[in-house]
Amino acid sequence: MIRRSALLVLLALAACRGDAGESTFPDPQRPVAPITSARYSDEDSRDSAGEFETVTRLAEIGQGMSIADIGAGEGYYTVRLSPIVGRTGRVLAQDIMPATLQALGQRVQRERLDNVAVKLGQPNDPQMPDASFDRVLLVHMYHEIERPAEFLWNLRDSLKRGGQIIVVDADRPTYQHGTPPRLLVCEFNALGLELARFERLGDSENYFAAFQVSGPKPEPGAIPNCPGDLAETRGQ
Repeated sequence: MIRRSALLVLLALAACRGDAGESTFPDPQRPVAPITSARYSDEDSRDSAGEFETVTRLAEIGQGMSIADIGAGEGYYTVRLSPIVGRTGRVLAQDIMPATLQALGQRVQRERLDNVAVKLGQPNDPQMPDASFDRVLLVHMYHEIERPAEFLWNLRDSLKRGGQIIVVDADRPTYQHGTPPRLLVCEFNALGLELARFERLGDSENYFAAFQVSGPKPEPGAIPNCPGDLAETRGQ
């Protein structure tokens, strides 16, 4: 039986990193959308749209899996993933906003989600344990990542063998809180991550994209940059 004491919410308030000099990672050649809210939309509207059920089906999430919900916000995906992975699975909810994470931790405790933990990350380093997750979810947040090459470089080692990074975003320019699919594929390919599945989500501009490791992890200085004009291009 899972002991609640062994799965208490982990509010890992990591210290801010000092200036370590100029980064060797490429600077993004496209705008970065500002973080405007911990909530993408109200939960009733999201339930009505059926996005969660579609995403978890396409991602083939099931009992016993380990899932990371990056940029978890108020926990819409986190709390719904908990019963799907069950008592033998686990969900790690990560966010970079301490106040948001604290509120989510209280929700996790209140709803007695014993297979869920929460963790504070850094903007360009989610600080996930290596080889730990079957699926890593980036839902309506990829366009807010300040340095995507550095973020993905730090994130890819958290995948188990055969694991996938799942992106849900809107097909519109990054400054309009979306990521054009061609830009997304370019940025993931630069880190040795290939597109395994792409689906439009109903009649909306939202899409589902799954990526998996396909090549070696490049050195930071060897990561190619993606052309800025891809940030304006709609369509896959």
